[in-house]
Amino acid sequence: MATHELGLGLASSAMAIRTSTGIPQQLAWHAFHACIVNGKSATSLLHRAQQQQRRRTRRAVLLLVLPPSSRRFTTFSSSATSVETTSSTQEHEHEHEHEQPGVSGDAIRRTFLNFFAARGHQLLPGSSLVPDDPTVLLTIAGMLQFKPIFLGQVPRRFACAVTSQKCLRTNDIENVGRTSRHHTFFEMLGNFSFGDYFKHDAIRWAWELATSEYKLPAARVWVSVYKDDDEALAIWRDHVGIPEERIKKLGEEDNFWASGPTGPCGPCSEMYFDFHPERGTDDADLGDDTRFLEFYNLVFMQYNRNDDGKLELLKQKNIDTGLGLERMARILQKVPNNYETDLIYPIIQRASELAGVNYTAADDRTKTYLKVIGDHSRAVVYLISDGVTPSNIGRGYIVRRLIRRIVRMGRLLGIRGDGEGNSEGTFLPSLAKVVISMSSNVDPDVKQNAGRIFEELEKEELRFVQTLERGEKLLSQKLEEAAAACRRDGSTKPVLSGKDVFMLYDTYGFPVEITEEVAGENDVQVDMAGFETEMEYQRRQSQEAHNVVKLSAGGTAAELTSLVETKFVGYTTLESIAEVRALIARGGLVTEVREGDEVEIVLDTTPFYAESGGQIGDNGLLVCRGGETDCIVQVKDVQKLGSNLIIHKGIVQQGTMAVGNNVQALVESSLRRRAQAQHTATHLLQAALKKVLGSETSQAGSLVAFDRLRFDFTLSRKMAEEEVVQVEALVNEWISMAVPLEWKVMPLAEAKNSGAIAMFGEKYGEQVRVVDVPGISKELCGGTHVSNTSEIRGFKIVLVEGIASGVKRIEAVAGNAFIDHIFARENALRQICSSLKAKPEDLPARISGLQDELKALKSEATSLRAKVAIAEADVLTGRALLVGPGGVRILVGALETTDVDSLRAAVEHCVALHGDPSATLLGACTEDGKVSLVAAFSPSVVKHGLKAGAFVGSVAKLCGGGGGGRPDFAQAGGKLPDKLPGAIEKAKADLLDLLAGFQLP
Repeated sequence: MATHELGLGLASSAMAIRTSTGIPQQLAWHAFHACIVNGKSATSLLHRAQQQQRRRTRRAVLLLVLPPSSRRFTTFSSSATSVETTSSTQEHEHEHEHEQPGVSGDAIRRTFLNFFAARGHQLLPGSSLVPDDPTVLLTIAGMLQFKPIFLGQVPRRFACAVTSQKCLRTNDIENVGRTSRHHTFFEMLGNFSFGDYFKHDAIRWAWELATSEYKLPAARVWVSVYKDDDEALAIWRDHVGIPEERIKKLGEEDNFWASGPTGPCGPCSEMYFDFHPERGTDDADLGDDTRFLEFYNLVFMQYNRNDDGKLELLKQKNIDTGLGLERMARILQKVPNNYETDLIYPIIQRASELAGVNYTAADDRTKTYLKVIGDHSRAVVYLISDGVTPSNIGRGYIVRRLIRRIVRMGRLLGIRGDGEGNSEGTFLPSLAKVVISMSSNVDPDVKQNAGRIFEELEKEELRFVQTLERGEKLLSQKLEEAAAACRRDGSTKPVLSGKDVFMLYDTYGFPVEITEEVAGENDVQVDMAGFETEMEYQRRQSQEAHNVVKLSAGGTAAELTSLVETKFVGYTTLESIAEVRALIARGGLVTEVREGDEVEIVLDTTPFYAESGGQIGDNGLLVCRGGETDCIVQVKDVQKLGSNLIIHKGIVQQGTMAVGNNVQALVESSLRRRAQAQHTATHLLQAALKKVLGSETSQAGSLVAFDRLRFDFTLSRKMAEEEVVQVEALVNEWISMAVPLEWKVMPLAEAKNSGAIAMFGEKYGEQVRVVDVPGISKELCGGTHVSNTSEIRGFKIVLVEGIASGVKRIEAVAGNAFIDHIFARENALRQICSSLKAKPEDLPARISGLQDELKALKSEATSLRAKVAIAEADVLTGRALLVGPGGVRILVGALETTDVDSLRAAVEHCVALHGDPSATLLGACTEDGKVSLVAAFSPSVVKHGLKAGAFVGSVAKLCGGGGGGRPDFAQAGGKLPDKLPGAIEKAKADLLDLLAGFQLP
């Protein structure tokens, strides 16, 4: 009975599929048989088939149910759209289908990944923007994570793969926002073959994806091939069916990919979309950006170039492709540039709101600024999420430069503060929120790192605003120097050098257009030709540094990666015998080092822990015995190179060491014990925080040093004092319980299923080490730890602070550092008691008494300063001028150095003496080298039309400041005390002029 009912159910379901999709009955039954074999439900299949029918893809049911191995080379009947159809009917059919609503960037990405996964490709996650490859600063191509496979350094684990890779390049940064397609951050969708399929399948799948899945009109797709690659040309022409007039042969510069002077290389073929097919095929130039957009690049890695330049066929031919997500989104969403796609435009919209502008109605310059902000905001969010922080070197400089460009563009658009009324706030976090909200399908870790992203952006923006102010001062100085040089040389007009303009632009982020404007106001000419020379030099440097993935990796780092990996034995021993595999000194690989050399050493085996997981590297000695004198190297730092090598950095204290020597590696045990205690205490701290604050709190960063530990965590509110006490007590309780630690290596999936917590910012392989404090904490961690919690001895929180919105930081000490901290505090307490001549228990009362005395003395000093200022004002009162028919009394002058409160008191005193009508303005230099100004206008003067706030603000501008207040009483400040005398004279002249015709109302 059950079997009969099942059969009827299948029959009706198969008939429903046939009816919904229009596929033949036999094919419907075949699909349903495959459905049952592969465990798919009839209901879900029917639903998805109906969706596919709405998209007019009649062959979709079969694709949905067949396993990848069956799907890869499936051919379809003539009733389905065939990739190899060459008739013009196909092109017209696709033209009609292109008239569809735009699809989302997420849908484009998903379609690409599903398309190749259905054809046997292993779907893999994209890698970090920070590559393991030492030859490049950042991930600039989708193939980078597969470089070891292409080089044959590691065996392939799968025949072909598909990824969506976030990439970042800065070589064309000046074109961002100015062209329709240039970006710093972009996503590259790629399919890769490692000796599996080659040109024919790569080309036909690219065509099928473009025309059948994305439904690009076939007649609007052009391709380029390498000039000597007749095989690729024939496939496009004879198998795909593209007319030869839409196939362009290009030279080596455009269509031959090479990793470097030697190594793997091969021809490539590119696909272009034609925005203006009405221009015809005669003299069409694929380099015409107004007409064509390259969207898909297929690299056929089939040769190896030898040292003599000859090409040899590779035994394993590979495929490396890249489809630009932003470019395809532009095409399918029918927008004029990549920036107006749904991948970037929401950021532009938010920036427009903050600036109070309408993007669609804006002029070209405003749109350019907004596009730059949209592009760079994505770049900095993903870079910071991947662990890159702003600095002046390497990747950190790239982040810093991009952030400064955003802030600069924002200020040019008029964004001040947070853009919402808080002049002391920052606007980058507001933009970052938009980027993060769109990040789930790009990199799920970004949302988890939001707190750290906001913190870094806020700090860097505030720092740069200060830098901009310094840039303004420096520009003023450079203009003065240019004027002085002009007078000295007898030139007709002063010139600001191109180097100075570039320095202001590159170092201080000072906009060139503002430099030109300010220089023009000061009648100084700007050497723009010199500036362009400096810019061009930087572009060349950037291109050389960032735009090539070198498979024939040269240089010191690359040579090191060819060595056998360093075996780490430091979990079980602090001493081992090792062989010196490489020495780096004086900027390169050497065979020998001697006393006084700073050296980096690679060993085949080491007990030294290399910095990772927040824990700093070990210190110690490398001793090479033999010869006249033992060689001793003091190791001060240990770092990882890639995932395989450990670099020992130090100084040769005596003797000579050579490659091939055997050395005794000795870790400084006292420092290792300190690090172990701090690291295990960090695990206990995280467990305690989750127990006290709730499991939703999570790690946002950490540092394990010899003398302290630091732990950043998410918390949207202030941590209460009693919670701090509770956390500290809980950690110390676990220490006193003397819990033995356990650790073992297991598969990553098994570790996560066991409840182990991942360490922040770490990258994990297939096998991971799990550190378990039974019943208390379990984390994935490669760091070093105590064997029993009792070895930690004690734990003390020394600081709790907020470092960003929703992120808190705890600094603490454990182990011997805890003992050192206690002794230091005891010593400080003893000294305080001695100085105050009080016992420890009497200190609170004694300190409270001293604070009261200090408060009284400050009050007395303030009163005395006010009396002195009033006395000075009394002297000035005799110089007051009587002006106009109405007899208004005007007093403008400067007092000796005083504070703002005393200046206010002096002005109030003068107002009381002069009565109405009167106008008083007094200025003074404060003790911190700034200017204070206070103005008071009597009621009848205010009725005459003068306002104290506006007037004192204009005077303050002469002193490099500003301010304001009420019409009758206001104060302002400035930064240039040397300008005060001139400002006072100008204020006096202005008041005399404004009140010359004053009459009493």
